[in-house]
Amino acid sequence: MKKFSFVFVVFVCIMMAGTGFAQDSLVTYDVPRKLFYSMHNDDFTVQIRNPGGQWMDLYEYKVQVDMDRVQEASMVYFDFSGTVEVKIRKNNGLVNTVDIRPLSYEITPEVKGNIIQFTLDKPRNISVEVDGDRLHNLHLFAQSIEENRPDPNDPNVVYFGPGVHEAPDKPGDVFQVKSGQTVYIHGGAAIRGKLLCNNVKNVRIIGRGIILEPERGVEIRFSENVEIDGIHVVNPKHYTVYGGQSRGLKIKNLTSFSCRGWSDGIDLMSCSDVEIDGVFMRNSDDCIAIYAHRWDFYGDARNYKISNSILWADIAHPTNIGAHGNTEHEGDTIENIIFSNIDILEHDEDDPCCLGAMAIVAADNNLVRNVTYENIRVEDIQEGRLFDLRVLNNPKYNTKSGRSIENIRFRNITYNGSGVRPSRIKGYNKDRMINGVTFENVTINGEKVTSPEEGDIIIGDFVKNVRFKK
Repeated sequence: MKKFSFVFVVFVCIMMAGTGFAQDSLVTYDVPRKLFYSMHNDDFTVQIRNPGGQWMDLYEYKVQVDMDRVQEASMVYFDFSGTVEVKIRKNNGLVNTVDIRPLSYEITPEVKGNIIQFTLDKPRNISVEVDGDRLHNLHLFAQSIEENRPDPNDPNVVYFGPGVHEAPDKPGDVFQVKSGQTVYIHGGAAIRGKLLCNNVKNVRIIGRGIILEPERGVEIRFSENVEIDGIHVVNPKHYTVYGGQSRGLKIKNLTSFSCRGWSDGIDLMSCSDVEIDGVFMRNSDDCIAIYAHRWDFYGDARNYKISNSILWADIAHPTNIGAHGNTEHEGDTIENIIFSNIDILEHDEDDPCCLGAMAIVAADNNLVRNVTYENIRVEDIQEGRLFDLRVLNNPKYNTKSGRSIENIRFRNITYNGSGVRPSRIKGYNKDRMINGVTFENVTINGEKVTSPEEGDIIIGDFVKNVRFKK
């Protein structure tokens, strides 16, 4: 195994000027010493450099993926500005083909023998896949350089420096977060345990480090104005971000891996005023799920913007809305949701109740309305549906059907591949219908969809006002 110095490394090709970084800068982070051997994956050797500079080694973390049969993939991360060259050596055999996904980034590598090289000129989260292997691939997270790192001596800063940090609260492995605190996880740090925000306000959880194998990565309960930015969550037992009855959530530049049952990515219950931007979620359950009432949490869910993100569902849905609500009164409302500029890299599900790359399943007296999916690119998936809109009562999860689904728009959607089952749109009865679904500029394998037949969309009973626009 190659050697690393256990220090924080900053390499600046052109020295910093004034208060900002120069055009071409790299920041790398060493693995915590305690994890050096246990977390390493030797499938790839990865190096980076400023153009023409010295090559710098990265540590290749082992991450587990795909609950169907858990596999070991790789992850590296670093920060940069300007331009960075990447060199990847595959350590077990030659390279015949390479896919760098999302394909929409149009990154074409040079390949010589077992060496792969390419250049990045902006922050990117990408998957490097050799000979079509999506289970032992390399995940490369290249983020922008941090600005205004908090002062470790500030009494309102909880600072996790390089190394491994064990949770102080047992059982449960919990780090309690207080109102007004900034939790900073250094890029060379790993914390074992969940960050719990319970009845707090004005909290930031930031940095470049790892939350490693927690019960949940970040749990947000009855709170306001919580921000998560830049961290990595690796193999939680359950959710990466679990939110309940909270407002003003901002989740940015988060990356996530999970490989267990119920290990959803971001699940939010009765939360409102939510911004999710620039995340990379590879989960063995729903990547992003938006619900109303569930468990201890009550109330409507509204005003979401999910953008500029990559979703990879090894199991279940990349996006899921509406499955849980409150049947003890007239019901909750889930509304005003936008998914924009999203790449969906996988959707693989065998259970007919849980299909749909873009799924709205209104149950438990929920009304779901005013949802837009725009500029969504779905790559070749293993098994599932593109669109699944249903008002239903699933006895496995629900006690009543939903109320209705209204005003849903799919605009600038592309799918290239096979493996999809027919999409479906179906109401429950004449009083619990689907009303108003628009497909605008939807393309499947290069062909424009101008009718249900062209889109392989089954329109069932209790549905009205479905429109197709060129």
